[in-house]
Amino acid sequence: MDFKKINAPTSTVTYDREKIDSQSDNIYKAISIISKRTVQINEDIKKELISKLEEFATPSENLEEIFENKEQIEVSKFYEKLPKAHAIAIDNWLTEKIYHRKPEQEK
Repeated sequence: MDFKKINAPTSTVTYDREKIDSQSDNIYKAISIISKRTVQINEDIKKELISKLEEFATPSENLEEIFENKEQIEVSKFYEKLPKAHAIAIDNWLTEKIYHRKPEQEK
């Protein structure tokens, strides 16, 4: 996922309930789908952040040898400024980027 192209809000937003449940016709199903997508996004962000920070890891970690790495600080600040995972998931839901199916209708 390209986190630089995300248009999700970084602050709290009140959403219209009818827009959220319009795709599933049930607010509880919509929230369930959004929460599952939030978990996926959190995992993606965590994996990407860990892989980028591993580049800066030193084999010997001694408190006296720790120094500031400006690149590492910039990476950390970028991820701190990202919208929260739930905001990204809601944006994905409202722009219909989340695929979901209704298994009860497939039987």
